[in-house]
Amino acid sequence: MSEPTTGLDANPDPAEAPEQARRLRGLLGRHAVDTRPLAIAPYRRLLIGQGTSFIGSMLTQVAVPVQVYAITRSSLYVGFVGLAGLLPIVVFGLYGGAIADAVDRRRLYLFSSLGGWVVTLALFCQTLLELDDVGLILALVMVQSGMFAVASSARGAIIPRIVELDLVPAANTLNFTVSNVGQVIGPLIAGVLVGLNHGFAYAYGIDAVLFTAALYSALRLPDIPPLADVREQPSMHAVAEGLRFIAKNPILIMSFLVDIAAMVLAMPRSLFPAVADLRFGGNVGPLYAAIAMGAVLAGLSSGWIGRVRRQGRALVVAIAGWGAAVALSGLAQQLWLVVALLALAGAADLVSAVYRQTILQTYAPDAMRGRMQGVFIAVVAGGPRLGDVRAGATAAVSTPEFSWVAGGVGCVAVVIVAGYLVRPFWRYDARVAEAAAEAAAR
Repeated sequence: MSEPTTGLDANPDPAEAPEQARRLRGLLGRHAVDTRPLAIAPYRRLLIGQGTSFIGSMLTQVAVPVQVYAITRSSLYVGFVGLAGLLPIVVFGLYGGAIADAVDRRRLYLFSSLGGWVVTLALFCQTLLELDDVGLILALVMVQSGMFAVASSARGAIIPRIVELDLVPAANTLNFTVSNVGQVIGPLIAGVLVGLNHGFAYAYGIDAVLFTAALYSALRLPDIPPLADVREQPSMHAVAEGLRFIAKNPILIMSFLVDIAAMVLAMPRSLFPAVADLRFGGNVGPLYAAIAMGAVLAGLSSGWIGRVRRQGRALVVAIAGWGAAVALSGLAQQLWLVVALLALAGAADLVSAVYRQTILQTYAPDAMRGRMQGVFIAVVAGGPRLGDVRAGATAAVSTPEFSWVAGGVGCVAVVIVAGYLVRPFWRYDARVAEAAAEAAAR
């Protein structure tokens, strides 16, 4: 009588095991996050410092709007938090990028980070003193935003100097993934802290402690002076030259325009306190963490990102996906579904952020990278703040739900039309830009 059979082979061929293991390793290698930049010690320290400090910064980014809402009970005032940070980010992002092209980028990163740390201590003190002064909070946000813009311009220009060009997409993916881990952990912790007595003080105090990791990583970076043959003193002329460089390149213009559309039209962040209060019993932490959750998951499975060469069309598709997921999340009534859809939006945003940053860092020569990063920070950090104002103002004259959904739909429409009209961007091939950058370096 023959042995009964099952769907599984009871006696697998031992010779097949190594082949199966090889295939599994190959699959993971193609799709898991590319960690090769971690072998570079300065980059590794920079990443660890950035990731640790980002957890703290997210405590502050949640605590500030929630504190303002607690004082005013107004989504419009929460939107003003974004507006307060907008002008400093634009001005100091642009001029900070020009400075980064003219001075040692390590020193600039260190001193601007120190400035942001001092402002965090000031937020901590005003909360301990129970001043409840919205004007003071907004003023501190303005100063902190300026320091953030300069530090970010310098840090973004540092990456291509300490990492080989072919590893820049992997380095950017790791940066965004680690930052998004902070954006998951930070809001969840902040959601608990702001519900406690003196919770805002706890949030600002922990941020100040964790920020020391970024200061340490900046201290350990090697000196990164400007290249001798491309140095230019920081000035408004240098800023204008960077803007002219962008204006002459439709690929760069488009990379900024699609991000502006995504953040201004489809960023629902300033609506989170009101929606959490109306629907979810004030449970705001998961809303602030959801987008970053999706970005982390996308980052951990991002091995394929560096192999995509048609980065322009990939960017358009990713931002359209962001807008669609945001619109759907605004219609959901269950907290878990809102979080899931926002996480999907976050995954699309991670992909778009990597391609936007990589296009800038590889398309522009080193002499322009500081200024390109300055514009990048002005758009990336300023766009969401304009989005906060747009969402808050629209909600004030309609409803939070309408503001949320209409923004996502508008983002999809604008990005698809723009991608269709700007054909050089749609056809952009990263291999051409990398070859040109390597030739210029030689």
